[in-house]
Amino acid sequence: MTGILVLAGTPIGDISDAPPRLATELAGADVIAAEDTRRLRRLTQALGVQPTGRIVSYFEGNEAARTPELVEALAGGARVLLVTDAGMPSVSDPGYRLVAAAVEKDIKVTAVPGPSAVLTALALSGLPVDRFCFEGFLPRKAGERLSRLREVAGERRTLVYFEAPHRLDDTLAAMAEVFGTQRRAAVCRELTKTYEEVKRGPLGELAEWAAEGVRGEITVVVEGAPEQGAEELDAAELVRRVRVREEAGERRKEAIAAVAVEAGLPKRDVFDAVVAAKNAERSGP
Repeated sequence: MTGILVLAGTPIGDISDAPPRLATELAGADVIAAEDTRRLRRLTQALGVQPTGRIVSYFEGNEAARTPELVEALAGGARVLLVTDAGMPSVSDPGYRLVAAAVEKDIKVTAVPGPSAVLTALALSGLPVDRFCFEGFLPRKAGERLSRLREVAGERRTLVYFEAPHRLDDTLAAMAEVFGTQRRAAVCRELTKTYEEVKRGPLGELAEWAAEGVRGEITVVVEGAPEQGAEELDAAELVRRVRVREEAGERRKEAIAAVAVEAGLPKRDVFDAVVAAKNAERSGP
């Protein structure tokens, strides 16, 4: 008989948030694959658990190479427990490759549900939660980051991102540029930890706040694009959106067409706004 792969959620901050089943799985697993074995040791000590199974590291750097080894153990009947540093495995953490490989071999995969930074931040944000999409980490390079943000500029659902603290100011500034300075957002820092903080406000204000420096684990929640018609979106905003796309390398014709789709307007309306702005710049004050 084949074994079973168990994906276990771990606390994102407060250790008392650990699901009761986590201790049972840690104690009984034949193999524990951990993103960081040192953090696993601290977790088991805090829970008062003494693992009896083999412990192996399973992180981004060795995920591809170690997956076959773990699949072999599963095929041999082992109960393999996968844990990451915080939250659920596979969600911007190692795990996807192993799950996909196990499914391909018709090996059972189950989970111990646990804390999630995505859902916690979403619930605390004060923004709509009925529909949302998780975008993970944005690219580090400025141009690629802007391109990714432009892809979802017209997304109606609430957006959730992870970000490193030292890149937060640049990310919020890019969001303000693409989504508009008045788009509502929430920066959730150190969730469930001693210095938990949720900073809410327009993207422009949040970008200024982050420029002073922010520490800790960060999750950013951004309001989805509003449903706007011609009477709700002024010419200046239409022109701004076109220019954002042009500066990123799009041709004006393509930028106008894309903005028209986002705003739910005829292309002619956007074109006329761009031409009027250009003529005003030429005439000067």
